[in-house]
Amino acid sequence: MKKIFLLLLISVLLLAACSSKSDSGKKESTGKDDNVITVWAWDPNFNIAALNIAKEFYDGKEEIKIIENAQDDIVQKLNTGLSSGTLKGLPNIVLIEDYRAQSFLKAYPDAFFPLTDYINPKDFADYKIKTTSFNGKQYGLPFDTGVTGLYIRTDYIKEAGYTVEDFTNITWDQFVEMGKVIKEKTGKYMLTLDPNDLGQIRMMIQTAGKWYLKEDGATPDLAENSALKEAFQIYKKMYESGIAKTVTDWSQFVGAFNSGDVVSVPSGNWLTPSIKAEKSQSGKWAVVPIPRLSAENAVNASNLGGSSWYVLNLPGKEKAAEFLAKTFGSNVDFYQKLVSEVGAIGTYLPAAKGENYTKGDEFFGGQPIISDFSKWLEEVPSVNYGMHTYAIEDILVNEMQNYLNGKDLDKVLQDAQKQAESQLH
Repeated sequence: MKKIFLLLLISVLLLAACSSKSDSGKKESTGKDDNVITVWAWDPNFNIAALNIAKEFYDGKEEIKIIENAQDDIVQKLNTGLSSGTLKGLPNIVLIEDYRAQSFLKAYPDAFFPLTDYINPKDFADYKIKTTSFNGKQYGLPFDTGVTGLYIRTDYIKEAGYTVEDFTNITWDQFVEMGKVIKEKTGKYMLTLDPNDLGQIRMMIQTAGKWYLKEDGATPDLAENSALKEAFQIYKKMYESGIAKTVTDWSQFVGAFNSGDVVSVPSGNWLTPSIKAEKSQSGKWAVVPIPRLSAENAVNASNLGGSSWYVLNLPGKEKAAEFLAKTFGSNVDFYQKLVSEVGAIGTYLPAAKGENYTKGDEFFGGQPIISDFSKWLEEVPSVNYGMHTYAIEDILVNEMQNYLNGKDLDKVLQDAQKQAESQLH
């Protein structure tokens, strides 16, 4: 009897163990509720607000579960999860900054679900398609544009004898020269500069269709980069001529134009809400195309920032792709509400003809700034941001300090090239 009892007990335990393994394996293989689409994004006032509007326009049965994470946390969690070889615990959809996208696509191509069959790439700005595609496949759904403009105080430039037209389609050298006149006549700084943030350099070199990397997106292009050399020279002119107010963080940057200390702000269109935050300045601002470098092929259009949506190769990926396709990928009415309620300008080109894109903004003297930005975004040169934008910029920040302190510019760029080659290869 004892033997029979033991045999029965062992059989029960084995069955329980097998059942447990089977159940856990099933959970791990799906890992998700078929009726829930999870999304990771940052910034409740911008990206997450956009998602909530998208939910209103989605007619699917699935619940869209939005999980807020800081951008740096998303990057860390993605790298940790993807490098471990498992997608467990990751969302169906994730927002990735454009400067970082190629590094993820190149390192983990099998982790992302292609959206080639869900959207028409020709409906989006060319420069965003280059950023969000890899090896001939479209992986990202382009979202907001970082198309830049030059915000200018019309009252200050008038006091110095200039008009808005004088600042339209100019070069950076012309900008500096006019800045000197304005500083002399009004006492106002032309712009702010933060030596630890080279967004200004990024804006300048992209007007000439250049980046820190060659077309392959991996090889550093610093020592022989004529656009980068000119951008450094202009930066130093601004710094040494006294037309720039030095700031060290975001609050000082915003405070400089909200307080009326600066005449202009070259930046991405996402800055508009911060400009309009100082209601007493309504009617005193205009926006013109960003200045360009002197290269023959340079244009008065550039980009700063921007992000796009990606679907991870998880169960439910088709439903996640459909959600994006029916909202961010094709819905003009969605974009009208997005631009009016959030101020987010998407890179979906058909939306630019909508009423909310073409109406004037009283704060900017009735100028239809959304329509203007939408025109400029179509002119932004396509560049390959590649895998190492921020790593190279860390090097350039240090070398910029050396340059401002008197180091020869050719030597600055040569040393930066050597450091980049050493660290990235």
